[in-house]
Order: sequence, then structure tokens, then C-alpha cells
Amino acid sequence: MGDKVKIEPLGARVLVLPVEGESQTAGGVLLPETAKEKPQQGTIEAVGESEDRTTDLKVGDLVLFPKYTGTEIKYEGKTYLLMNEDDVLARINK
Repeated sequence: MGDKVKIEPLGARVLVLPVEGESQTAGGVLLPETAKEKPQQGTIEAVGESEDRTTDLKVGDLVLFPKYTGTEIKYEGKTYLLMNEDDVLARINK
């Protein structure tokens, strides 16, 4: 989380950097890109400002979200997901 992302979500939206899954199975088989599952967890990179704030998500939170949610945005070599706060299912506490 070195540099601050220059994408600012509007309203009750969050910008998530998906955490990629393993590229190898437990048995050691390497998976091609087409066989990998879509990530379902990621790190909050930016939070929009909304008067109707229903969650307390903040930058740096590790969260879970449904497999096919959000809008993919490619920016400076990274792929982010822009989604509604309501699409976030849970926060992972370490």
C-alpha cells in the first residue's frame, strides 16, 4: 500500500485490489490462467464518501466478496474492482 491510488469511488462504493489465488494445486499441478478461479477476496484501496454510510470499511481492510461482482478497472498495470459497499460480504481480521 505504498502509493495512494488516484481512483476515488463516488457514493457508497469501494475500490478493491483482488488477491490472486494459487497458481498451483495442492498436488503440484500448475494451473493455466484460464483455469484459475476468479478471486473472492481483496484489499480495500479507496472508499467513497456517502451520507448513507452503512458499513465501516476502511483502506487496508481485507474483505470477501461474491465471485462475479463489481466492475473491473485496469489502472497503472493493476486490475481493480469497483463495487458497492453492499457487495462486500465480510472483513477478514488477522
